Amino acid sequence: MAQGDKAKYTDKQVRKAEHIAESYESRGVPEAEAEARAWATVNKADGGGKKPGGSGRAPSTRTAEERSASARKAAATRKRNAAAKAPARHAS
Repeated sequence: MAQGDKAKYTDKQVRKAEHIAESYESRGVPEAEAEARAWATVNKADGGGKKPGGSGRAPSTRTAEERSASARKAAATRKRNAAAKAPARHAS
């Protein structure tokens, strides 16, 4: 049996996982492995459980200004680190 509580998944997601698992089993994959692969496939496609409290992808809580400021700071850090690693040029 796959690990974890499946209560946060919708009926459609459960049906999808069952169908995928049956398909794997029909091709000779052991039941436990087939179920694990099926839930991994559902999670990959749907981002986890869709019911409230599930592990689905949450919308970003940061504003555009906060994301932009973070990007500027990261760019400055990369530029500073690149300059520190660059070999010193000697004038001849």
